[in-house]
Amino acid sequence: MKKLILMSVAALLLAVPATRAQKVNEELLRARIAKSEADVTNPKKSEKASTWILRGKSYYEAAIEPTKSLFGNMEAQMLQFTLGEPASREKETINGKEYDVWVYPYVRVYVFDNKIATWKQTKSVGDRLIETALESYAKAYELDPKSASKVKGGLEEISNFCSQVGNINLELADYKAAADAFGLAYAAQSNPAYGEADPELLYYAGYLETVNGANDPASFAKGAEYLEKAVAEGYEGEEGLTYYYLFHCYYGMRDADKANLQKARQALLTGMDRFPKSERMLDGLMSLYTSEPGLGNPADLISRFEETIASDPENVDMWFGLGRIYAALKDNDNCIVAFKKVTELAPEQFDGYFWTGYFYVEKGNAMNEELNNKPWTGTAAYEAELKGINAVYAEAIPWFEKALAIQPGDLNTVDYLKSICFRLRDEAGMQEKYETYNRMLQEIQAQQQ
Repeated sequence: MKKLILMSVAALLLAVPATRAQKVNEELLRARIAKSEADVTNPKKSEKASTWILRGKSYYEAAIEPTKSLFGNMEAQMLQFTLGEPASREKETINGKEYDVWVYPYVRVYVFDNKIATWKQTKSVGDRLIETALESYAKAYELDPKSASKVKGGLEEISNFCSQVGNINLELADYKAAADAFGLAYAAQSNPAYGEADPELLYYAGYLETVNGANDPASFAKGAEYLEKAVAEGYEGEEGLTYYYLFHCYYGMRDADKANLQKARQALLTGMDRFPKSERMLDGLMSLYTSEPGLGNPADLISRFEETIASDPENVDMWFGLGRIYAALKDNDNCIVAFKKVTELAPEQFDGYFWTGYFYVEKGNAMNEELNNKPWTGTAAYEAELKGINAVYAEAIPWFEKALAIQPGDLNTVDYLKSICFRLRDEAGMQEKYETYNRMLQEIQAQQQ
């Protein structure tokens, strides 16, 4: 019976509309800060680590107070019960998504599907609260390294809070605020009392500054600073994305200093050396060489890869990268040579077989286009050339079939096989192959619907 009564009371509390507005006791928070400031100027207290730890805590608590009761996916009813009735309600669309915005004195809360999606703090108890808290914890550890465990606790709170701020601002497409927050999260971890800092936070901050560069070119310099440090700390990102965004930062600063063009090029070259299969690196270099005459020649990349292959001839990734460069140069014959080598070195991998078949098709397409653009020389000459072209298309079939054996049901592979066999359907056995692959393609497409 007692449990039932308690549950009924709880239900009644939730059923009663909250009428109070959001309350933040600024006077109390500022009083705590003022006391901590007085303590660190007191000669008797200022040499104690505990004094600086308390100062860090007072600034941290002032920073988090306006939003500490918010969390993602909180029900809107609980939000009203926690913060009270909003001063107003609005609609706002971000990245094509419309939110109900609950406006409070210190924060705008974005509600979607009756749950909190994110929020934006609009008023603070003071300036540089997190930065001052970090300075305080650094001083505490400097005075007494034995305080490391307590200092680390405070730093973990700050890092977690700043990472949360980064994520909620990312949801709002406020890339600059998100970058600053991730930068502070890393700064919290950089204190020796914390232990090992996570350089991925630097990558996030740098990437977001890069994105914000489209709105504010000054962000490119800050992004480069973060990304350079991430690389120095050993973080390269998935498929070398740290180098790729570093390229964008340098390129974004090219008008301020032409030397940044060379830095942009070098970032991509380093990234390609480390991740030779990266399409982004190659596409970036090809775009850079095309848009900036005199900066480099795509053909120069060939010798770069060939030098590495000469010293390490069984490096599969380098052969793959060489094939990608020949593809950019539309050299189908050398593409085929490179990707055949990939299949030789890695016979269990799908990619080598698929791309060998693909570039036989590209070679056939190029020959076909050339034939169609030639002046008419008679039926016999046309049919002779067409026969040679069909032979090239036929070369693709066994490579695609090997790729399909490794990765059954791959839609692109089956589609190519169907199309080639249809083209060659008048040759022995090709009509049957066409029917097989056409049926297989239909089954795959039906499964994906």
